[in-house]
Amino acid sequence: MSVGARFLVTGGAGFIGSNLVAALVRAGERVRVVDNLSTGYWENLGELRGSAQVEAITADIRDPSAMSGACAGVEVVLHQAALGSVPRSIEDPVTSDAVNTGGTVTLLEAARRAGVRRLVLAASSAAYGDSPTLPKHEAMPANPLSPYAVSKLAGERYLEVFARLHGLETISLRYFNVFGPHQRPDGAYAAAIPRFGSAALRGEPITIYGDGETTRDFSYVENAVTANLAAAAAPRRFTGEVINIATGRRVSLNAVVAAIGERLGRPIEVVHAAPRPGDVRHSLADVSRAEELLGWRPLVHWEEGLGPTLEFLRTLVEPRP
Repeated sequence: MSVGARFLVTGGAGFIGSNLVAALVRAGERVRVVDNLSTGYWENLGELRGSAQVEAITADIRDPSAMSGACAGVEVVLHQAALGSVPRSIEDPVTSDAVNTGGTVTLLEAARRAGVRRLVLAASSAAYGDSPTLPKHEAMPANPLSPYAVSKLAGERYLEVFARLHGLETISLRYFNVFGPHQRPDGAYAAAIPRFGSAALRGEPITIYGDGETTRDFSYVENAVTANLAAAAAPRRFTGEVINIATGRRVSLNAVVAAIGERLGRPIEVVHAAPRPGDVRHSLADVSRAEELLGWRPLVHWEEGLGPTLEFLRTLVEPRP
């Protein structure tokens, strides 16, 4: 039964999406959640799934009929659904493109027809590629190095076109290496921090691709959540603007591993493997545009986010009896 939701969150059973749904519910909003469960889990929503404030729909963003129903009556769409991972996209570019590009176009068209006011896209810093210029700022030319990066960049371009042609307000938030609770450590495509933390908790060696001096602007998930809320509420009219969401600080993978070891109180064994194709060497965001256009600043630095992230990973490694 519909809850008359003002917000639609796609990918709402996934990592960032489930954290976003929880924040919207805490703010008193009614939320419609769509996920095809290819990488998401309804258990990430916990008791919220049965809440009167949440309508949970198992559906694929590539399904025009399902997206038409999902967008009906909605004011703001927070589009988190995607098939992530650079390595996965290199192995299977067709599916990555179908979901990330095709699914986004399907959703945009459904949103336009339903009279949605604003759509916010979870975009990716992968669009910048491996330019030596740091920090990365939104006026830089894109230089995608993987099918995943291309698909996410295509989504940004589609948002600009739909804003220009149809008046649908659109914003692309370029996330930089988001991590935190509900991000799964398992599988060949797991992100660095959950993979590192899970291995450390199990007492297993951590595999680093390359020499470990690769740097990232790791951003705790709360930053992505507050950025989406700011993008949804910002009073100005948006026409496809691209905005970096990160902390404006970078750290090496070696330093992250050392910090995990310090928190766990034991040394961590590291195994170095060959660098992966498509991986960017250094990444750092200029987040000044986010403050200018959204009034947003990062609230949590990566060190502060390690604790709650490790606690979540511990629940997976050491399940309750």
